[in-house]
Amino acid sequence: MPYDSNNVFAKILRGELPSVKIFEDGQTLAFMDIMPSAEGHTLVIPKESSETIFDLSQTGASALMATTQRVAGAVRKALNCEGLMLVQLNGTAAGQSIAHVHFHIVPRSEGLDLRLHGRAKADPQVLEPIAARIRAQL
Repeated sequence: MPYDSNNVFAKILRGELPSVKIFEDGQTLAFMDIMPSAEGHTLVIPKESSETIFDLSQTGASALMATTQRVAGAVRKALNCEGLMLVQLNGTAAGQSIAHVHFHIVPRSEGLDLRLHGRAKADPQVLEPIAARIRAQL
């Protein structure tokens, strides 16, 4: 199946949809998840048009992982969380809901229940101060 250039992340990359950005370089973008599972839930995407990890070039995959590692460290420090989950899904059967490869960075603490992803939209004004704390740790 060809890459759908009208998916939500492609529109964010083109500036057609807003996002609360955390980090951007020539190959990747990290931003707050608008429907977070936990406070600080962050997404990292490549700028390369790739639906799954299998479609991504090695250069793109390296850049995606490097940014994920860097941003995950900043999320951990900013939220002072005990742990964090990295989630990367490939294909609808695996639960991928947006057809553009991406990593979820989800802060975790003992006893913290995760909210179901995609159920409630967060206010960008609530997300921005969290994003600022994460950016300060980069």
